[in-house]
Amino acid sequence: MTLSTTDIFDQICVLVEPFNQKAIAVTTETTFATDLELDSLSVMDMLAAIEDHFDVTVPLNILPDLETVGQVAEAIKKILEE
Repeated sequence: MTLSTTDIFDQICVLVEPFNQKAIAVTTETTFATDLELDSLSVMDMLAAIEDHFDVTVPLNILPDLETVGQVAEAIKKILEE
C-alpha cells in the first residue's frame, strides 16, 4: 500500500506532537528550528521516532535540507517509494 504525502504528513504531525512545546498548529511550512524551537538533539530524537514509525532510514546527507514538516513528509514518501 502506498501512502500519500498527506497521509505521511498527518502521521508525522502525530509524531511531532510530543516535541511541540508551544502547541502551535503544525502545517507543511512549520519549521523545526524556528517555529517549534527544537534544538538539534530534539530534532534527532523526533527523526528517530519518525524513522521507527515508517520503518525507514533517512540518509544523513539530506538532513540539512529538511527544515519543514512538509519537507520531511516528502522525503519519507520518496524513501518509501524506493
